[in-house]
Amino acid sequence: MNMTDTTELQQYLHEHIPLSAAMGVSVLQVASECVVLAAPLDRNINHRQTVFGGSASAVAILAAWSLVQVRLRAANLACRLVIQRNTMDYDQPISGDFTVHAWLARPEAWPAFVRLLQRRGKARISVAATLQFEGRAAGRFSGEFVALAAGRLGNLPA
Repeated sequence: MNMTDTTELQQYLHEHIPLSAAMGVSVLQVASECVVLAAPLDRNINHRQTVFGGSASAVAILAAWSLVQVRLRAANLACRLVIQRNTMDYDQPISGDFTVHAWLARPEAWPAFVRLLQRRGKARISVAATLQFEGRAAGRFSGEFVALAAGRLGNLPA
């Protein structure tokens, strides 16, 4: 699969992470520097007619995961990618469709991440993301993802 193609990444997300389809997530941009996802209000609405915080967080995690997955595939590194921890800051209510822009928190850390993954079968990388609504930042995500080589999957499902 060519994960630099927006259609193929979106199809992958919908097939392998069904919540993304239920939430109406679409892929707007895929590049090694940034992944941009979008989600509609109507599938992620809360009782206040704004985006449910859990939905906002889930889309941010999807965007961040997608960015690292795209980079891993481009480097021909087959492994399991899992989120280890994350934080979300909600700066303002989101009362409409929104986007999430994800990028590596420290792009210069990527080569060391790849070397560690190749050498030890396990590596950690930080990703940042911004939720945007009507052209303004509405929230901020910070997360750490762990890549595990095939021999290091342990109890994780294949």
